[in-house]
Amino acid sequence: MAPIEAQSETRPEPPAQRFGSNAIAGAGIGLRSRHYEDILTTAPEIPWFEALTENYLGGGSPLANLQSIRERYPLTLHGVGMSIGSSDALNEMYLTKLKALVQRIEPAWVSDHLAWISAEHRYVHDLLPLPYTEESLQHVAERIRRAQDFLGRRLLIENPSSYLSFRHDEITEWEFLGALTDIADCELLFDVNNAYVCATNRGIDPLHYIDSLPADRVREIHLAGYEEHHGYLFDTHGYRVQPPVWALFRAAVKKFGPVPTLIEWDTDIPGLDVLLGEAGKAQAVLDAVA
Repeated sequence: MAPIEAQSETRPEPPAQRFGSNAIAGAGIGLRSRHYEDILTTAPEIPWFEALTENYLGGGSPLANLQSIRERYPLTLHGVGMSIGSSDALNEMYLTKLKALVQRIEPAWVSDHLAWISAEHRYVHDLLPLPYTEESLQHVAERIRRAQDFLGRRLLIENPSSYLSFRHDEITEWEFLGALTDIADCELLFDVNNAYVCATNRGIDPLHYIDSLPADRVREIHLAGYEEHHGYLFDTHGYRVQPPVWALFRAAVKKFGPVPTLIEWDTDIPGLDVLLGEAGKAQAVLDAVA
């Protein structure tokens, strides 16, 4: 691949808005490194991209590519490293790097997960669930408020995938999310695939889950594919969106309206054309409701 600067004069302009705008609408896709060259040389018809925050905190060529794409498309930042549910102190170094990236890229918004990834400052490569108790609610809300104050913007918090319920749960997941948005004054990133995985694994009605969420707090939707195992669903984000998730997505859009929607694909990443095809399906649903 030629240096980015050498290609800048010959790249076609995409239909998206220029760097000055960070407006997000329609169905976008997750930005992955194997697609950088295709995006920068072909300017695909896609309204926006979502970048994985941790891939760009170290600078270097990933950040250079991200900036080149940001000059042509709106972006959001989606992280897995905030560990918002942990009992550890908030990682100030992480937040400082994130704030610098936000100021440089000017994303439409920043999101992370209702989960924890660290204990006693030891990190795991998974998004771990937490019990839905009043104590957890107040703890997480306070951490979100502090992170938002530091970053100078609201966060979007994503509902997790889970495979079990805690014995000490005091409220449902949707009640926890609804209360969290009020107490922390944050927004929601509703992952339809995660909700379906949770509903199937834990015997929950996914339509009731959707109906119980505060529609005015949902700012983004995620769609992805799961893997079927014996007796449960495994959230891999490594397949096309499955038919039950498409059906649930249609119900979600009827409830929340045509909010920006992302095709998320994290493992066994296919060619860009596959992701664009999935985004086209999502856009058709959004257009039908709009």
